[in-house]
Amino acid sequence: MEAKPKPECCNPVKKRGPVSMEHVLLALGETKEERDLRIRSMFSFFDAADVGFLDYTQIEKGLSALQIPAEYKYANDLLKVCDANRDGCVDYYEFKRYMDDKELELYRIFQAIDVEHSGCILPEELWDALVKAGIQINDEKLAQFVEHVDKDNNGIITFEEWRDFLLLYPHEANVENIYHHWERVCHVDIGEHAVIPQGINKHVPRINSFIAGGIAGAVSRTATAPFDRLKVVLQVQTTRTSILPAVTKILKEEGLLGFFRGNGLNIVKVTPESAIKFYTFEMLKDVIGEHMGDNKGDIGAGGKLVVGGVAGAVAQSTIYPMDLVKTRLQTCASEGGKAPHLGKLTRDIWVQEGPRAFYKGLVPSIFGIIPYASIDLTVYETLRDFSRTHILQDSEPGPLVNICCGAISGALGATCIYPLQVIRTRYYRNVHKSPFPIICL
Repeated sequence: MEAKPKPECCNPVKKRGPVSMEHVLLALGETKEERDLRIRSMFSFFDAADVGFLDYTQIEKGLSALQIPAEYKYANDLLKVCDANRDGCVDYYEFKRYMDDKELELYRIFQAIDVEHSGCILPEELWDALVKAGIQINDEKLAQFVEHVDKDNNGIITFEEWRDFLLLYPHEANVENIYHHWERVCHVDIGEHAVIPQGINKHVPRINSFIAGGIAGAVSRTATAPFDRLKVVLQVQTTRTSILPAVTKILKEEGLLGFFRGNGLNIVKVTPESAIKFYTFEMLKDVIGEHMGDNKGDIGAGGKLVVGGVAGAVAQSTIYPMDLVKTRLQTCASEGGKAPHLGKLTRDIWVQEGPRAFYKGLVPSIFGIIPYASIDLTVYETLRDFSRTHILQDSEPGPLVNICCGAISGALGATCIYPLQVIRTRYYRNVHKSPFPIICL
């Protein structure tokens, strides 16, 4: 990145430090009265019917008037962020509080990028901030970025231009989010009040998501492999048994590695299974949202239950052969303390039972996975939304919150469908002996 002559900056705020509304007023060159008038005018712009409050329909119409495409689905997000008392409407004082918080937030990130404390963002400062955020950008793209935000075309970005670019963005503003926002809108100039679509704050390269998900899945499956093996062994028992004798038997016959039998196959299937399930879930949410009425941004708990069930069924159907082989592998008797060879077991199923054997029991399996996925995904999203709104005050949940939400949703889903899982596991184990799962019980 080549350094360029620095244009003179007209912004009077020169130093980094604690941010207050006085700093914002100085940076904008406004008095408190002028700012109040500006915010009142913007509220009136959205409140075209002069009813004294804003609802979803008014916000959506206002965003459309600003040429923000409806598919960005930000009216619902903006309503949620502004609606402090959760009554479905936004009065002027709620709207003003949002504006106060947003302008303070934008000024903080503005100061963080303005490392030379010049009061303006120079192209090289923006480039440095993007690189530190892990975003590679060439000079041409950087020039396009600056040009899009720099409305007076003087080569620098003032705080007023920065604010106008992000004012109606209802999520956390950080360098990565802002870049991907610009990346989304740079080909269509939609004015100074651009906002970014839902979920963009989680935007990372897709391959990175798959790699991270695969590693996380492998670690989690390995950590819980002993419990999974023990669960499967207990599920296929037809007589009353307890945990301790089962643990002792596995240790005696197979040693410690016996608890990890089938874990390799479990790791192989976790990445495609999760990727297919969550991709299908998000895709179907968008499809349903497009065909809903006013509140396109939220398909509701019922919609999530349906979408989650379908997503789980699609994922289960895709990886079903691996699941069947894994269960057979975990329940086969040991020969001299050694587990059956995966290749030989798979070949025996193919030769002795035919290719269709890999899909035997698919229907009862789907009957089990649909309610599990519905409950798991719905409860997870509901808990995250609840924590974001009522606990974190509209901030994005961190890893600990996500872990807690996932643990609760997974435990609830697994408990609700456990009887079906027992039937499915016994069917997997004995399907080569009888085509009817009820006989295997």
